[in-house]
Amino acid sequence: MSQAGNSSSTTSSRTSAFTPGEIRAKDGDIEINAGKTLVSIDVANIGDRPIQVGSHYHFFEVNDALTFDRTAARGFRLNIPSGTAVRFEPGQSRTVELVAYAGSRTVYGFQGKVMGPLDGAVNTNKDD
Repeated sequence: MSQAGNSSSTTSSRTSAFTPGEIRAKDGDIEINAGKTLVSIDVANIGDRPIQVGSHYHFFEVNDALTFDRTAARGFRLNIPSGTAVRFEPGQSRTVELVAYAGSRTVYGFQGKVMGPLDGAVNTNKDD
């Protein structure tokens, strides 16, 4: 019985130093995507409905009602915090900053315009 008491008091003294679920972050600001390739492009929503683009969506493949230099956006996503999005209202134009995909630089899904390495040929026919 004394072992259980010792174990309990040891556990109790260890857990008193933190709160379960607590997050301990370093002091100061965290710069997202530091040192990555960035590009700014002008985007206009020529459609009649709002369009929202998420943080990790391949910008080259967004809704066709958004007009911009798609070639410049190939291999890039919005330079915004993960899990957030940018909304483009009908008729709205704005400049957005994009950040290059990293890692293996392969893209699958979205509108199916790449379906492989970003540094390969462009497949503009999603039915192929």
